[in-house]
Amino acid sequence: MTKLKWGMVGGGEGSQIGPAHRLGSGLDGLFEFSAGALDHRPDAGREYGQRLGLQADRSYGDWQEMLAGERNRDDRIDLVTVATPNSTHFEITKAFLEAGFHVLCEKPMTMTVEEGEEIVKLAESTGSICAVNYGYTGYSLVRHMRAMIARGDLGKIRLVNAEFAHGHHADAADADNPRVRWRYDPAQAGVSAQFADCGIHAMHMASFVTGQEVTTLSADIVSCIASRELEDDAMVNFRMDGGTVGRLWTSSVAIGRQHGLGIQVFGEKGGLRWSQEQPNQLFFMPLNERLQIIERGEDNLSPEADRTTRVTIGHAEGMPLAFANIYKDLAEAINAKKESRAMDAAANLYPRAEDGVRSMAAVKAVAESGAKNAAWVDARPPMYR
Repeated sequence: MTKLKWGMVGGGEGSQIGPAHRLGSGLDGLFEFSAGALDHRPDAGREYGQRLGLQADRSYGDWQEMLAGERNRDDRIDLVTVATPNSTHFEITKAFLEAGFHVLCEKPMTMTVEEGEEIVKLAESTGSICAVNYGYTGYSLVRHMRAMIARGDLGKIRLVNAEFAHGHHADAADADNPRVRWRYDPAQAGVSAQFADCGIHAMHMASFVTGQEVTTLSADIVSCIASRELEDDAMVNFRMDGGTVGRLWTSSVAIGRQHGLGIQVFGEKGGLRWSQEQPNQLFFMPLNERLQIIERGEDNLSPEADRTTRVTIGHAEGMPLAFANIYKDLAEAINAKKESRAMDAAANLYPRAEDGVRSMAAVKAVAESGAKNAAWVDARPPMYR
C-alpha cells in the first residue's frame, strides 16, 4: 500500500506534543512526513523541518505558505495535523478544510462553541475528515472497555467517574512563569483553564467508553492560587443521554499526582477501572464474582483492542502508541474514502469534530455553572439540542 502523505503545522523544536505526533504518525508505516510549518519563526521552522528530513521546498515558514504550496501539488499531503497554540486552531483548521485537506486538530478544536459548530458544518459540506486529538482514547484497553460496555458485559451503565488531576501548577511562585501564566489568563486561554486543558479529556473519555453524550452539568470551580483569574480545580457532576450519572474531578494543584487521568464505569452487572499511568491493565469486577485483571495483549480480547496492540504482553504501552492508533484509524478512514468502500468498523473510533464542539460546549457550561454557584446548565452545543 502506498504511504499517505502527512504534514504538520506547529510542533516545532522543543515542543511537548510535536515528537509524539511524529512518532505516532510514522509508527505503522502508513504515513510519510512530507511537509511542515513547524515554528512561529519562519527561518527556524524551515531549518528544523529540513533537519527532520523534509525537502527544502516543503519545509515552510508559516501555515499560509504551506497551504499555498500544497494545495495544487499532484503529491499534496493527505492529512495535516494542527498543533499550534489554542487560539489559532480554528483559523488554520478552517482554511485547510476549505481547501479539501483532511485535518487532525489538537484539542481544544476551537475557542468557542460557535467556531466549533462552523467546523462541524464545514467538514460535512466538504466531505473532509476533521478529527480532534483526544489521543488517550487510542489506548488498547480503553477501546476494549468501550467494546465490553457496548456488548453488555456491565449491563445498563449507572455511574461513570472520571478524573484528570496533577500537581504541576501547585507552586504559587510560578505565577509569573510564562509557561504557566498564560493558562490562567482569560485573554489567552478563554473562559476556562484546568477544565479546558485536562477536564475535557476525562469528559470525552467518559462519552467514548459509554457511548453516551453529556446533556447537563453542575460545576464547582475554584482558583486555589488566588492570583489566578481562571480555575485550577473543578468538580463537575453531569448527566448523560443514556441515563448515566457522571462525576469528574480535575485539578492542577494536586501535589503528588503526576498525570492522573483515569476512569471508572459501574453498571448493573459489574464495574471497570483503568488508569493512564498503568495502561496495560483493565480491572473488571463482575457482580458477586472475583476481581479480574485484563492484560493488554492477551488472547481473546475485542477486535478494537487486538487491532491497536503492537508490543507483546507485559511490555509497557505509552502515549505515542496511543497517538499511533488515532493515526492508524485515520489512515483507514482516508483510504476507505479514496477507494469508495466502508472502513473497518474496529477502526472507526477516531474523535471527530462533533466531539470537539461538544467539548467546547462543556467548557462554556462549566464556566457558566461555576459563576452561578454550581447551578445545573445545558452542556450541549445548540446544534445538538
